[in-house]
Amino acid sequence: VQLQASGGGLVQAGGSLRLSCEASGSTFSSYVMGWYRRPPGKQWELVAAINSDGSTKYEDSVKGRFTISRDNAKNTVYLQMSSLKPEDTAVYYCNRAYGTYYYPYDRWGQGTQVTVSS
Repeated sequence: VQLQASGGGLVQAGGSLRLSCEASGSTFSSYVMGWYRRPPGKQWELVAAINSDGSTKYEDSVKGRFTISRDNAKNTVYLQMSSLKPEDTAVYYCNRAYGTYYYPYDRWGQGTQVTVSS
């Protein structure tokens, strides 16, 4: 599966961004999809995940601020980010997810940089 994220940019604290990620494959609707981020100098971390049934999971620091959604007809997963904070600065990636802890499954595709200024 090939993955390409887009929609990042530079935004002031308190602002919003909407990320998109298009995935290849004819069975996208069956995928568990996740958004991950890699802050500067740190390892990647799960931000949010969405199951094939539409149920979702969020990392504690983004609950109430970020919303993950999917459009199976477009093979696309979205991440609506609001009330952004400087600590949200990172390269954001999408990936298929697996397992109890939503580990990334495929090779990382193109990420998108999100920079939040204070």
